[in-house]
Amino acid sequence: MADWYQKNSEEALQELHSTKEGLTDAEVSRRQEQYGFNELKEKKRESVFQIFLGQFKDLMVIILIIAATISMLTGDVESTLVIFAVLVLNAVLGTVQHVKAEKSLEALKALSSPTAKVIRNGKRIEVESRQVVPGDILVAEAGDLIVADGRILENYSLQVNESSLTGESLNVDKCDDTLVGDMPLADRKNMVYSGSLVTYGRAVVLVTETGMQTEIGRIATLMNQTGEKKTPLQKNLDDFSKKLATGILIISAVIFVLGIVRGMELLNSLLFAVALAVAAIPEALSSIVTIVQAMGTQKMAREHAVIKKLSAVESLGCVSVICSDKTGTLTQNKMTVQQIYAGGRVFGPEEFDMHQQTHRYLLYDSVLTNDATLSNGKGVGDPTEYALLEMYGKVKGLMQKEEDLTLSYEDLRMMLRRIEEVPFDSDRKLMSTKHRIHGVSTIFTKGAVDVLLDRCDSIRVSDEEIRPITAEDRKNITEQNRKFSENGLRVLAFAYRESEEELTPETEYHFTFLGLISEMDPPREESIQAVQHAKEAGIRTVMITGDHKITATAIAKQIGIFQEGDLAVTGMELDEMSDEELSGKIEKISVYARVSPENKIRIVDAWQKKGKIVSMTGDGVNDAPALKKADIGVAMGITGTEVSKDAASMILEDDNFATIIKAVANGRTIYTNIRNAVLYLLSGNLSAIITVLVTSLLALPIPFQPVQLLFINLVTDSLPALAIGMEPGSDDVLKKKPRNPKAGIMDRNFALRMIFQGGLISVAVIIAYHIGLGQSPAMACSLAFLTLTCSRLLHGFNCRGEKSLVRLGFRKNPYSLGAFLLGLLLVILVSVTPVGRSLFSVSALNSKHIVTIGVLALIPTAIIQIVRIIRRK
Repeated sequence: MADWYQKNSEEALQELHSTKEGLTDAEVSRRQEQYGFNELKEKKRESVFQIFLGQFKDLMVIILIIAATISMLTGDVESTLVIFAVLVLNAVLGTVQHVKAEKSLEALKALSSPTAKVIRNGKRIEVESRQVVPGDILVAEAGDLIVADGRILENYSLQVNESSLTGESLNVDKCDDTLVGDMPLADRKNMVYSGSLVTYGRAVVLVTETGMQTEIGRIATLMNQTGEKKTPLQKNLDDFSKKLATGILIISAVIFVLGIVRGMELLNSLLFAVALAVAAIPEALSSIVTIVQAMGTQKMAREHAVIKKLSAVESLGCVSVICSDKTGTLTQNKMTVQQIYAGGRVFGPEEFDMHQQTHRYLLYDSVLTNDATLSNGKGVGDPTEYALLEMYGKVKGLMQKEEDLTLSYEDLRMMLRRIEEVPFDSDRKLMSTKHRIHGVSTIFTKGAVDVLLDRCDSIRVSDEEIRPITAEDRKNITEQNRKFSENGLRVLAFAYRESEEELTPETEYHFTFLGLISEMDPPREESIQAVQHAKEAGIRTVMITGDHKITATAIAKQIGIFQEGDLAVTGMELDEMSDEELSGKIEKISVYARVSPENKIRIVDAWQKKGKIVSMTGDGVNDAPALKKADIGVAMGITGTEVSKDAASMILEDDNFATIIKAVANGRTIYTNIRNAVLYLLSGNLSAIITVLVTSLLALPIPFQPVQLLFINLVTDSLPALAIGMEPGSDDVLKKKPRNPKAGIMDRNFALRMIFQGGLISVAVIIAYHIGLGQSPAMACSLAFLTLTCSRLLHGFNCRGEKSLVRLGFRKNPYSLGAFLLGLLLVILVSVTPVGRSLFSVSALNSKHIVTIGVLALIPTAIIQIVRIIRRK
């Protein structure tokens, strides 16, 4: 892109072969052919059907499809239908999530205004925004949405809100001067950008870039190029599924061969091997993971964190870096008066003394040289101005007994009407108004400290003393302004003079200095505590903002993000760093100021290369590519643009940083629950595999009928696993460090627990099988089936956590008790009712059989609980 802000008006017009009279119709047509329409283009997307088919690429899914096909060929229609139903349901869920995630560019397109005012053939006309071309002369007025990037040729007090691009809510005063040197987008005061809103004044603008060449177009390009990452759990499950599938295929092949060796018919041996594979593969796993995540999203929604992508729930649990926007997330997004300097001292707004004329005039000045209003408690106008009105309201509230302060700011403005005024502009950096006070014409003015101080001849020290301003006074005021500024405060100076002279820009001199009022967007109280909680949880918080470095660093210090020895870096400084230099410094950089969309992506990428899971917050269009690039993109619900919300994985309804930390705690709990559910499923399936292997190696009759394995899979897999997923988090969930995203689900501790627990259950099942075998193979099969089913239902309590049931209790998770009772009821129906016994090949049981099943099913859980109690003691 050309550095248009460094060119003067004549150079810019000459380079684009345009004039202030605008382009001709013929030239517009030629340029539309050359540059294309002024609109955003998006990359070609997969169709919904392609996305749906893509859900079946997983190895575990392919094995299940083969198993279902074999079941169908052998006449086992029930098994086939169940398997396909589960697979289709998972594919539909995956497709819906994918389609919902790809709306960002549609929202970007919505930022385009349908029409624009341009000068063509020397006349002002209105055209569709897509018809605008480089070289067009655009007329921008208050209320207009800028439709293309452009260089300002003529400026008439133009103010533009560029928050969608820079992230900062304050209006930007524009100029038509030529700027020198490299500047970040937020400081290019002679440029306007597509998607920004004109809030005040007007300007004549030369269109320099349209469509995908605009700043918003660059963001759209970045979003097209930025792919979505798989979450750590998705990677772990993919890797785990491949290993598990390979293992199950080998075991099923061994069982198939053993069956043939033992003289089973080929088809029966194949059918049993397939049934075992179906029983061993936890096909409910993906559904359970999805449902547990969905339950987690409901809980988070109640805490103002709306999860758009279910996979994001689990990723939250291993977030190790949070790159947070400043305005509105860590701060209140509301300018507030902090400290006042008048009469040689610094004091708070609550210390205004209306008996002192200096204080009274300073307060009058802040209300009268002010165009803002308050409506239903909300400010309308410039944020720095309505902060002054709120200050007046607080002082009025404190001084209600004083008759002269029963006036509202509207009443004060009515009583002291403006006679004359000179509006604020970015060249003078002043605003002045004239009023009659006690019959005397009085000019009040406010503005930049350095400008106004040069126009002051005297200073009001007290009610009795007004004296010529000295070099020492100027030094003290300048020093106080420096102190305020270093603490991130925005400072306004106030002065007045009594004069009958006409108020014009040429007569804004010879003032009496009144004081300074400092403002800032203060930190949210809960942000300070949330950053501390993040530290305890091993999470690094980094501030990324479009604000100035001094302001950002001051806020970061107050919140606890910026510590002694940390670094603060601007976007331009970041551009000068090599990737190696950034990698070396990144762990020391706590604040990034004046950043561009590319800077944000680079910061996220640098942390990810360090192996960190990164959460990125933002609210503007400029944040969208980084939100998409981050492992967890977090958009603001109140101030966020639709583009940022669509690109994000999570939306904060309250725009509050503290809500992210709550979401992280929930994410950690959900991951723990998913892992426990996986342990439950695999240890249970392992017990069935061990039982089949032992009986096959001993050349004994098969311990389970295929239909029984299907019942075990449907009943004992789903209900308790879902209940485990509902387990509430422990109190110390934020005391632990983030888990390593590269660590697989099945670490050494997990594998030992799975083998120990699955082995215990298989021992109980084999004992039941041998007891039944004394009567008949059918009874052996029935006792093994029912013992396995009941022991797995009880095992659901063990997998709620690593603590004993004495410490976990039953009240915290009533779902686990409900799942056990419902599962037990289904087992009773299968083993007692004639229809159930017939359908699932269960022999008639007597009381001795029932006691045997109950005792053997209880033993594995009893041993596991006793071990946990002993280990704790």
